[in-house]
Amino acid sequence: MMQDLIDAAKAARAFAHVPYSKFYVGAAMRDEKGRVHAGANIENAAYPQGWCAECTTIGHLIMAGGTKITEVAVMGNGDALCTPCGGCRQKIREFASDDVKIHCCTEEGKLIRTFTLGELLPSSFGPENLA
Repeated sequence: MMQDLIDAAKAARAFAHVPYSKFYVGAAMRDEKGRVHAGANIENAAYPQGWCAECTTIGHLIMAGGTKITEVAVMGNGDALCTPCGGCRQKIREFASDDVKIHCCTEEGKLIRTFTLGELLPSSFGPENLA
């Protein structure tokens, strides 16, 4: 069932605003109700002010009433492996458990590798640490 996520990430990637790096990223996330949310990276001339595709996607998910991320797909340029950056791994962790799958794909939508969030962010700090 991950193909709908991959297709959504690919469609979102086309909307990336990347006039500086030319590195297009698309992401899609499934919420606890099975709905798919997608987003792209958006750069800014003041480089640290841009944001990643995963951040855009989390914003869409939350604004649609989602509270949990249950699956993720992400893709960058070409055939190279593109995983969420460290900051996005932590942002995903806010809404996802360690066993959530993150599918990394080529820009054409071919699956390269699937990780769990726990593999990408071992021994993470999450909401339960503040309970």
